Amino acid sequence: MKKSDQERLKKIVSIWDNLSIQMKKHGITADLLLEDEFSQWAVTTPLYNIGEQVYQLSDELKNRYPKQPWSAVAGLRHRLVHDYDGINWIMIVEVIFEDMEPFVQTIREILNEMQN
Repeated sequence: MKKSDQERLKKIVSIWDNLSIQMKKHGITADLLLEDEFSQWAVTTPLYNIGEQVYQLSDELKNRYPKQPWSAVAGLRHRLVHDYDGINWIMIVEVIFEDMEPFVQTIREILNEMQN
């Protein structure tokens, strides 16, 4: 059964919230993420799961919110899964520590709009 956009958006929020909790719990910082392979593994799966959920969102939803970086998030998933030319961990640190929280906050706002 195909998931709805609302279900996918909720999943994105849930994955991000869980990743944030685990990063705090295990002391994963930007510096650690640049050096520690286990920490890198720990963040990779949630990031590509978020990217997969974004990739599966309807074009209608993506077009309704064109300022969201839908293609960048889905593209990140493809790079992580297929390891095109290796993973640029400086970029991943930026995504995790600067870009994801505002992205997910906007998704929370979209979900609130959908529920009202």
